[in-house]
Amino acid sequence: MLKVVGIVGSPRKDGNTEYMVRKCLEYISQEDIEVELVTLHDKNISFCVGCDSCKATNKCVIDDDMQMLTDKVRDADGVIMSSPVYFGDMTGLAKTFIDRLRPLRNVHAFKYKVCGAVSTGGFRNGGQESTIASIHDFFLIQGGIVVGDDRPTAHYGATGVGDTSDDDTADITCQNLARRMVDVLKKIND
Repeated sequence: MLKVVGIVGSPRKDGNTEYMVRKCLEYISQEDIEVELVTLHDKNISFCVGCDSCKATNKCVIDDDMQMLTDKVRDADGVIMSSPVYFGDMTGLAKTFIDRLRPLRNVHAFKYKVCGAVSTGGFRNGGQESTIASIHDFFLIQGGIVVGDDRPTAHYGATGVGDTSDDDTADITCQNLARRMVDVLKKIND
């Protein structure tokens, strides 16, 4: 069975970003695809120290929750990465998580993963697209298959503003991102 992991890169529990990732996963699960929500706010994730050990061993030498999180990402067929906007980009927590996935690069673990992004902000044009672009850069560097939200919105990914449970555009872009991810997942895994 195909599986999509949704990563919540917000330091807030049950916040707007988590709400949107849950919505995306809910729509994906309706297509007989297994889903898992992973929050980072409750994980022990240290900064990458740039020691380059992972280049030789494909494993990080730091003993924290990233070993388990790296396995979850490695084993997934699709990945949704999310972050609220912090000064025009992703949170430090989201960036630290991304940096620590470096061991997956050497083994081309993202080569056939379908990857989508979610971002929330305080204003409609509050940096969600630049945050998603940074997430897309990570996916592209890792070799992932990057998709945006599907038509009729067809932009970078799922974006929300303010209280996302009251944001109709957030819900529509979650539906469209989920539909696009499902479409590509099924095409490449047929």
